[in-house]
Amino acid sequence: MASITNTLKNFKLLWASLCFGAFLISPAFAQNFPSKTVRIIEPAGPGSAVDVFARKLSPGLAQRWGQSVVVENRPGANSAIGAREAARSAADGHTLFHANINNSLNDLLTNDPCCRLNESLIAITKLTSTPLVLVVNPSIGVKTLKEYLALGKSQPQSMTFASGGTGSITQLVATKVNLLTGIQAREIPYKAIGAELPDLIAGHVGAAYLAPVVVAQHIRSGKLIALGVAGAKRIPILPDVPTLAEAGLPNVEASGWNGLFVPAGTPKAVIQRIQSDVAAIMNSPEFRAEAQSLGYELGGEGAEEFSAYIKSELQRWGQVIKDGNIKAE
Repeated sequence: MASITNTLKNFKLLWASLCFGAFLISPAFAQNFPSKTVRIIEPAGPGSAVDVFARKLSPGLAQRWGQSVVVENRPGANSAIGAREAARSAADGHTLFHANINNSLNDLLTNDPCCRLNESLIAITKLTSTPLVLVVNPSIGVKTLKEYLALGKSQPQSMTFASGGTGSITQLVATKVNLLTGIQAREIPYKAIGAELPDLIAGHVGAAYLAPVVVAQHIRSGKLIALGVAGAKRIPILPDVPTLAEAGLPNVEASGWNGLFVPAGTPKAVIQRIQSDVAAIMNSPEFRAEAQSLGYELGGEGAEEFSAYIKSELQRWGQVIKDGNIKAE
């Protein structure tokens, strides 16, 4: 019995030593981070709204860290291709994943455990969120949301909307509008974020829900007509465009958000270091002014708050997936 007691005491001492050692090593590891080039895996294509933001952020990080920060585009599969690569990377903070809302929606539709947010990929901080804007091509002949819905009811199946594919936020918000209003706008899916814009401007697809920064110039030029902002309030970049609620359609809010993640197992101190540095860069007056001019709301919050936000998004859009009977392809 004495031998067993001594063994247990030794085990407890060993475990305490290991834990204390990890506590000491982790801050030291973060202090020396980064020790080489940091890459940001971007699951959207070059020139898309999220890609542009990652490239605006990277010079500030490189300056603070004294190491190169490169953005590598890995578009496709509703942002899942980039997520898989990031999840397989070393858990040392030198590979960041610039996830967007489509990555969390993938988790609702697939059983692939490879790259689930909050599991295989751990939250650092939200970067931006922005409400989507419902825009239409002038050729469909409507100028208001009321006219758009009336046309959709009078001509079922004649109206089309562009989406980023199954499980994309652009598909889900359009599905929610269909469900709430009874219109039957048909989906025209595209393979990557931003790929639908040329067809929308050309009139090959009638409508889309897109980021303000992507469509603002086309609205001003008359190439597209904005019917409403899918947010709680109007946005400075498009001050004359009403919210969908103001235009007569309440309870439809949809934001495209994005944020940074690291592979599971990354030291907590490294995560805190990255979050702190990102928040410091985004809090600069110049950065905030530019973000506002582009229609972004900046994040910068801690990992736990961002993780909780993702959970709330999963709950909200999970119901739309269920009601719309949306299945993974």
